[in-house]
Amino acid sequence: MQIEPGKLLAQINSPADMKDLDAVQLVKLSEELRQYIVDVVSVYGGHFGASLGVVELTVALHHVFNTPEDQLVWDVGHQAYGHKILTGRREQFHTNRFYKGLSGFPKRKESEYDSFGVGHSSTSISAALGMAEASRHKNETNKQHIAVIGDGAMTGGMAFEAMNHAGVSNSNLLIILNDNCMSIDPNVGALRDYLTDITTSKTYNKMRDEVWNILGKISKFGPNAQEIGSKVESSVKSFLLKQSNLFESLNLRYFGPIDGHDVNHLVSVLNDLKDISGPKILHCLTKKGKGYSLAEKDQTKWHAPGTFDKFTGEIHKKVYETPQPPKYQEVFGHTIVELAEKNDKIMGITPAMPSGSSLNIMMKAMPDRAYDVGIAEQHAVTFSAGLATQGLVPFCNIYSTFMQRAYDQVIHDVAIQNLNVVFCLDRAGFAGADGPTHHGNYDLSYFRCIPNMVVSAPMNEEELRNLMYTAQLPDQGPFSIRYPRGNGVMPDWKTPFEEIEVGKGRKLRDGGELAFLTLGHVGNYATEACERLSKERLNAGHFDMRFVKPLDEEMLHEVFKKYKYVITVEDGCLQGGFGSAVLEFMADQGYQSKVLRLGIPDEVVEHGTQLELHQECGFDPEGLYLSAKKLLVLQTA
Repeated sequence: MQIEPGKLLAQINSPADMKDLDAVQLVKLSEELRQYIVDVVSVYGGHFGASLGVVELTVALHHVFNTPEDQLVWDVGHQAYGHKILTGRREQFHTNRFYKGLSGFPKRKESEYDSFGVGHSSTSISAALGMAEASRHKNETNKQHIAVIGDGAMTGGMAFEAMNHAGVSNSNLLIILNDNCMSIDPNVGALRDYLTDITTSKTYNKMRDEVWNILGKISKFGPNAQEIGSKVESSVKSFLLKQSNLFESLNLRYFGPIDGHDVNHLVSVLNDLKDISGPKILHCLTKKGKGYSLAEKDQTKWHAPGTFDKFTGEIHKKVYETPQPPKYQEVFGHTIVELAEKNDKIMGITPAMPSGSSLNIMMKAMPDRAYDVGIAEQHAVTFSAGLATQGLVPFCNIYSTFMQRAYDQVIHDVAIQNLNVVFCLDRAGFAGADGPTHHGNYDLSYFRCIPNMVVSAPMNEEELRNLMYTAQLPDQGPFSIRYPRGNGVMPDWKTPFEEIEVGKGRKLRDGGELAFLTLGHVGNYATEACERLSKERLNAGHFDMRFVKPLDEEMLHEVFKKYKYVITVEDGCLQGGFGSAVLEFMADQGYQSKVLRLGIPDEVVEHGTQLELHQECGFDPEGLYLSAKKLLVLQTA
């Protein structure tokens, strides 16, 4: 479907085409850009509300600054759709998040305008500060460095670490705080309340007016810029006597708050700030979903709604004649409530992903026992450890890719102390359209090497429930359960709880010369492959291992004593993962079977649907069938 941009937007093929636009045209371009995002995302899907909220800011930034020479870093990056459209990717924008198409996030190898690859939050200030220091080192005095960070991302500790460093630098760094009170879910914590106080404070607003009156004169008094700057400093100091400012305390010059949807005022302010040296922060007030009323009213729902009717707002959903399996995250969300009703020691923790992880179900049912700690994965883990020292059983639900950010805390604060923290790793394996920044490829490898850690993965919803049940029983230590994004395989999934013996797998079928050893949901692919092979009188065994650590050694002895060919299957990296664990066992025990490991290779795999990426890596049902048949045909040749 061809989607036509507005007349003015159609003429913008790079930011250079925006430089001579007047005030009326900048407003018009903002309107057309917002409409184009609505038109494309409604048909093709993708993130929605975040990019609508920064349309005017995006237009102003590319109008004022000399990108790509000036370095513009977008935090997280799902707010950068307008940026992509204005920087030469409009005609390809409909491929956004599709296999072999544009990335859903800024990506250095995709465009020279994407100065830094992003996907995780709270990285922009550090990256932009590094760029600014590099420019200072190279004596590039005219180069600008801008980090656009949301108030949700500002809750991440890394953002504070970067501001602490920036405040003692002399770098030409501009931090733009995009304050809309939202990440995916509503923001939480003291910073949210602090920013709210700033936006409603009469003192702050009086200060803002004084500063802008002075800054507006800078362009007229170029030779007296130092004197003007001194007046700005005096105004700041006078203001600080009345009310403390967090950012000023970090030695960052604070400006704002200003209306982030007034494109011409933004242009004026940004032009003024270009002439102020040193690290500074501009506080912009925006509304997530701006310009699309339904997205403004329900910002969580419209963060990434999928395809929808742009006129009625009806979100398109597939209609099925029979009941469908639930998403694994929903099984987690309902199951933790069931378990918590029976065990008053269970607590739920997530870092800013209550909807994505479905912990919001527990937060609604048991608000005093479920915590959203903000975008703070390290804190989430050590907070959970603190709960565990007092005899509680915290279920710490973190996306696999974000778990990487708290690895030290897992080892230092949980594993060494052998505390019963249950890590539920959502989005394990390929995450799909979000791409490599969000793939959960590495948790099997990085958890398998940690002492005291149980590493498990369910093949279906029943096993997820039973692993969660087992993890909260007495005398358990650190316990990880990984499961993928998307649906399971059991429409009737609410089965009675049963304890699973830790380190015990299950044999699903016997075979002849070849056996599949699988871990997690991809075991269902092996079931399909086995059935297809059996129709050709090629019988393959299938073992659902359930645990990478501890391995079911008794079952592995059975496998290697009987089967000449073994195929291990995992939705995780091959280096150090499940297949490697099997190879280590085989070598240690002196077995001689031929082992083929299927999983994610040692390379960056881009975005696409999960099945497309499984196919690319050869462990989809067809790939398993072909790999097994090839081994068996070679054996009989």
